[in-house]
Amino acid sequence: MVSFMPQTMNLQNDIPRHIAIIMDGNGRWAKTRGLPRVQGHRAGAESIREIIDAAKELGVEYVTLYAFSSENWSRPSSEITALMRLLEQFLESKRKDLMRQNVRLLAIGQLHRLPPATRKKLDQVIEQTKDNTSLTLVLALSYGSREEIVDAVRSIAQAVADGSLQPGEIEASHIADSLYTAGMPDPDLLIRTSGEMRVSNFLLWQISYAEIVIFDKYWPDFRQGDLFEAVAQYQKRHRRFGAL
Repeated sequence: MVSFMPQTMNLQNDIPRHIAIIMDGNGRWAKTRGLPRVQGHRAGAESIREIIDAAKELGVEYVTLYAFSSENWSRPSSEITALMRLLEQFLESKRKDLMRQNVRLLAIGQLHRLPPATRKKLDQVIEQTKDNTSLTLVLALSYGSREEIVDAVRSIAQAVADGSLQPGEIEASHIADSLYTAGMPDPDLLIRTSGEMRVSNFLLWQISYAEIVIFDKYWPDFRQGDLFEAVAQYQKRHRRFGAL
């Protein structure tokens, strides 16, 4: 499917380096069609393919997808098992595509909580794509921003206890460098689907100055044209970062 860019978008003008997406609404998409929830997650995988293509076309450097939150572990075990299998299938089926498209895969979150088979497949694809340079696709898995910040504080506290850092020396950069996203630029644009108006414990530190665009449609219906429209909205905004 070919999607046309909005006339208001300028490829020469302020393309976001990093786009973060809360992929919401898979289950509700399935429910409205009388399908099992897992079918919604399966349909959402097609949207990921579209967004990778669109981001590459725009020249975006990083795309971070909120794929599985730390709170999602409270879902029924049957759904979690199905989601982990779907993730493994996605990684296996997309591995060749990522190499062909020169896309690097990374993952953030408490990855040690993933099932061994899922973690093994994830590590394999990360290793295989580590030298790719056109786009970095980041999957937030078993991820929660509060947990991330707690882990960062623990790391800094350990450095203080070891004597390698003094309390008075702690700055914002120490926290940023201790987060799962260390070394990545902060998101410029945060997109959420399904019309919900919240950030759901996602990249709370990193999105401090991100522009936010909300779409009413569910994630499985999100396509290239929607990403282009979000970037067009982003380009219309004046990012002051607290200044005038």
